[in-house]
Amino acid sequence: MNNGNSYDCSKCPGYCCSYPLIEVSRSDIARLAKHFDVDYATAEERFTLHDAEEKVRGLRKRKDEFFGTACRFLDPKERRCTVYEARPSTCRDYPYARTCGYWEFLKFERDLQDDSKFVAMTR
Repeated sequence: MNNGNSYDCSKCPGYCCSYPLIEVSRSDIARLAKHFDVDYATAEERFTLHDAEEKVRGLRKRKDEFFGTACRFLDPKERRCTVYEARPSTCRDYPYARTCGYWEFLKFERDLQDDSKFVAMTR
């Protein structure tokens, strides 16, 4: 646990990284560009896609064994963000409260299965 929060991200498989759209701002893209030492246009093209329905840019995804797809920056084995220091604002601010619904769900399922490493499949 950290900072009085009721959740522990280090024990979660990255549920929040499986959101259908992880929106990024221009400053988020600039931060990723700096992190990877590329120009803004390269970062935008390499790391994001335009979501025509929402009319915003979001992070690209890749296949994921637990969720079908997840953020391209989620390490599939370690289940940690590979760009943590340069992560987008939406990721920095999540879960926007002292509790996390995913963490509560995960704890419930692990208690039910009597398995501290159980990951409920969401597909």
